[in-house]
Amino acid sequence: MKTYTNTGSKDTRSGFGAGLTELGKQNNNVVALCADLTGSLKMDEFKANHPERFFQVGIAEANMMGIAAGLTIGGKIPFTGTFANFSTGRVYDQIRQSIAYSGKNVKICASHAGVTLGEDGATHQILEDLGLMKMLPGMTVINTCDFNQTKAATIAIAEHEGPVYLRFGRPKVPNFTSDSEPFVIGKALHLTVGTDVTIVATGHLVWEALEAAKALEEQGVSAEVINIHTIKPLDDEAILNSVKKTGCIVTAEEHNFLGGLGESVARVLTLHHPTPQEFVATNDTFGESGTPAQLMAKYGLNSEAIAKAATKVIARK
Repeated sequence: MKTYTNTGSKDTRSGFGAGLTELGKQNNNVVALCADLTGSLKMDEFKANHPERFFQVGIAEANMMGIAAGLTIGGKIPFTGTFANFSTGRVYDQIRQSIAYSGKNVKICASHAGVTLGEDGATHQILEDLGLMKMLPGMTVINTCDFNQTKAATIAIAEHEGPVYLRFGRPKVPNFTSDSEPFVIGKALHLTVGTDVTIVATGHLVWEALEAAKALEEQGVSAEVINIHTIKPLDDEAILNSVKKTGCIVTAEEHNFLGGLGESVARVLTLHHPTPQEFVATNDTFGESGTPAQLMAKYGLNSEAIAKAATKVIARK
């Protein structure tokens, strides 16, 4: 099995900041808006380098989305920045009406997603944002796994015409993808090749899936791990080709199992190739306060849970 090395833990929000900084140098049409969280979103360097292209709107997220939509009319490419909860749930009407309905070229960049926001608790965590955003017609939905991939995705979405939701997080997580790996929207990445079970994971759960695959290999189980960084459009072909070989699948995400990656995969399987599936996700619940590691363990969002789900789904073949 191919192995991946953690080159040092970094937070994915810093990958966004690094990507935005690069874009600031490359494209004069890129502008940034933030809702009073410049430091948390790692937008400080862009602001320092391009103060004329940075807009601090304060704690007025709905207004930020309206301003971003308006800026696109003049040819600008707005990147909005705030926590995932405030990027989606608080401003869903503005996104639906002002951005998605008219296909505005706004990049909604959302940090502190999922339970790994940690101690701030359920009011600031969000576990339903992927579902909210993927249901909007024309919205591209991306959930990156580490610093390098987040940086690459940030740069790539500037070239994509249309609204994008880019989701990333607060905690430091293993940085294991190559800094030269091209980011292609809608194209899944095969990380390991296997024959017994397919594991498709997104966001922080991709590294956990790789760890689970190593543990399964020690038990004589061959797991194929696929990094699904784009939730919509989903790479149906990659999923179907894999399950036709392995005969079963586990989906893993830091999100409610209702409306997330797992349900999108289930739809593909139902329509084209019915296959046993197990879900690693939160079970229709809100989060709570705790450290990211504690919460990932409590809600079964780690390598142990993925390996257990793989054993269970293999038995159903």
